[in-house]
Amino acid sequence: MIRLYKKGENTINETSSIKAAGDLSGLIWIDLQNPSLDEIVEVEYYFKINIPTLLQQEEIESSSRFIEMDNYTIANSKFLQMTSDESQYFNVHVSFLIKDDLLVTYREGEVKAFVECRKKIITNSKSFITGNKIFLSLFETRIDFDADFIESISRQITIISKSLTAENDTREELLRQITAHQETAMLIRENIIDKQRVVSLMLKNLEFAEDEKERLRTLFKDIDSLVDHTNFLFERLEYLQNTFLGLVNTAQNKIIKIFTMVSVIIMPPTLIASLYGMNFRLMPELNWKIGYPLAIVLMISSSLITWMTFKRHKWL
Repeated sequence: MIRLYKKGENTINETSSIKAAGDLSGLIWIDLQNPSLDEIVEVEYYFKINIPTLLQQEEIESSSRFIEMDNYTIANSKFLQMTSDESQYFNVHVSFLIKDDLLVTYREGEVKAFVECRKKIITNSKSFITGNKIFLSLFETRIDFDADFIESISRQITIISKSLTAENDTREELLRQITAHQETAMLIRENIIDKQRVVSLMLKNLEFAEDEKERLRTLFKDIDSLVDHTNFLFERLEYLQNTFLGLVNTAQNKIIKIFTMVSVIIMPPTLIASLYGMNFRLMPELNWKIGYPLAIVLMISSSLITWMTFKRHKWL
């Protein structure tokens, strides 16, 4: 799919093919979403650019994330998306090619930030007169969504924190939730750091006007604050994990303590029973009429004395 946005009189027109766009001089944005090979070749031919492949988009080297060619600039970034059931997060790799006032974007999936940006172009076309401004709007919208993701995870962490102190049988589920949030937080932080690097390199690009660079500086500060928030999320999750493990250890210690106390309390009666269970002939207590009752009393008394000793020392 290809979308082309062209400046008109007080408006921006959208078309779905290069031929339908007519005069190409007024184009400000070409958006390639899951494009066919023919569409990619056509864009490369008409605008003399090389669109990165998916493998090039996924490379993590700084030299591959930001490339300055003779007459255009390439920036590769990752945009975080949620599944339809909002249960998982995943990355969509996006390439931005800026050539003069034209922005070319290429991705293999739909991205919410692009949907929102298209809506903004329709309702406020005067703010999107160049590809640079569309680029800035896409990143600003994306950072807003990342902030929303962080706030959502923070609320879920608060719920988990309250659930830890509740007496229930969902401890294993809580641990799975904490682990899942740790993975999500790492994914968000990876995305934010990637955008921070792209924005930092864009600040050095001479094609941006001074007012656009000011927006980039503001964007960089916003990204920096999100990095601090993600670090705080990691600290909270680590604290919850340690608290969880501490509660589990405490519960296990209580169980072991109970078994230990029971073993110690029944030890004296067991010793008495063992003594009178020996098969020696010369055991005068075996001929006593009160021998059996006396042995029972001794076993009960020894257990009571042991239990009272523990109670007095507050070991129970």
